[in-house]
Amino acid sequence: MRNAEFDREAVLRAAMLAFMNKGYAKTSMQDLTQVTGLHPGSLYCAFKNKRGILLAAIAQYQSDKAAEFDAFFSTLETPLAQLKTYLDSLVLECISCEASKACLLTKALNEMAEQDDELQYIISQSLHRWEMSIADQFAKAKDKGQLNSQRGSEALARYFVMGIYGLRTFAHTHPKHEVLQSLADQLFEDVTR
Repeated sequence: MRNAEFDREAVLRAAMLAFMNKGYAKTSMQDLTQVTGLHPGSLYCAFKNKRGILLAAIAQYQSDKAAEFDAFFSTLETPLAQLKTYLDSLVLECISCEASKACLLTKALNEMAEQDDELQYIISQSLHRWEMSIADQFAKAKDKGQLNSQRGSEALARYFVMGIYGLRTFAHTHPKHEVLQSLADQLFEDVTR
C-alpha cells in the first residue's frame, strides 16, 4: 500500500480547528474528512484512527504554539515587556474568535483527561513546559532587576498561567475586549509588583 501524499501540517491544523469547534466526542471522521479534504482511507492510513488524528493534531498545536511563544520572546528588549505583549496577544486571541477555540490542549484535557491517561500525560507535560517557559521569562526579569518580587519565578509563572486560564474561561461569557484587557492588565500588575 502506498502512502498518501498531503501537506501534513495543513491537515493537522484543519483537524485542530474541527476538534476545537466541536470537541473530540462530537467530531466525526466524516467531519475530519470534510475539513482536511482527505479520503477516510488516507486518514486511517496516516493516523490509524480518530484518536491518532487528535494526538497528531495536539503535537502540531504544541509545535505551533512553541514557535509563536519563542517569537514573542525574541522581539522586544525587556522580559517584562515581552510578557505584557504576550498577555495582550492572548486577550486578542480570546476576542478574535470564539473563546471555545482558544486552546486545544485545555479543551482536550477537560473533555478527555479522565478517560485517557496517555493523553492526560501528554497534555499535562506540554502545559507544564509552557509554564516553565514563562517562569524562565520571570527569572530573566529578576536577573535584569526589572522585578523585585519576593515570590519565586515558578510561583509567579503559576499565578500568571492561572490568570490566563481564567481569562480564557471568562471570555466565554464576557467576550468584550475592554473587560478582558482590564483583567489582563490587572493580572500583569499583580504579578509584577
